[in-house]
Amino acid sequence: MEVPIQTAEIFKILSKGQFINSNSSDKKMADLYRTIEDEQNFENLYDFFININFVLEKGNEYFYFSRPETKADLEKKIETAFKWIDVVDFLKTFRNDFGSGVRFSPSDILVQIKTDADLEAKLEGLKKYADKATQREIIERILKILADDSFIEMENSITQQYKVLASFNYLEQLILTINIPEEVKNEIPE
Repeated sequence: MEVPIQTAEIFKILSKGQFINSNSSDKKMADLYRTIEDEQNFENLYDFFININFVLEKGNEYFYFSRPETKADLEKKIETAFKWIDVVDFLKTFRNDFGSGVRFSPSDILVQIKTDADLEAKLEGLKKYADKATQREIIERILKILADDSFIEMENSITQQYKVLASFNYLEQLILTINIPEEVKNEIPE
């Protein structure tokens, strides 16, 4: 089994819980995506990483690691899923077309908050994840979390413009896979 020369770099990124996206503006990341996308490389990398308890997963235009988890890990993942549900709900309220390829700035969100009470209420709900006081600080903290986890990237630091990466689809799919059976819907408090 021959792994690509970029294997250490791929591991360094994916082991931090980040994604390698096809639509990244960063040439190095886009090149890594193309390297993994090669069918033979993917198979070799999958076999290599599975031996160290990392599962190389392919999403829609992105790659990431998953791992077998214990019950404690599962509980932490559920807490994280709640956070992502709140964040995605906020972003989809900001723009219902919010997804891969969308460009926006924190200022765009702040302008819309002034005219959208629902968006403002949802931002207030994100305070618990941001540990910040002002609307601008909360938005900046949430965007930093999204950027650190490689769901968005800063495209222009002068205008503070961000680009949504293909890995954002992972969050959307996570939410879509939540299935609440009809018989228990009435038992869930609203």
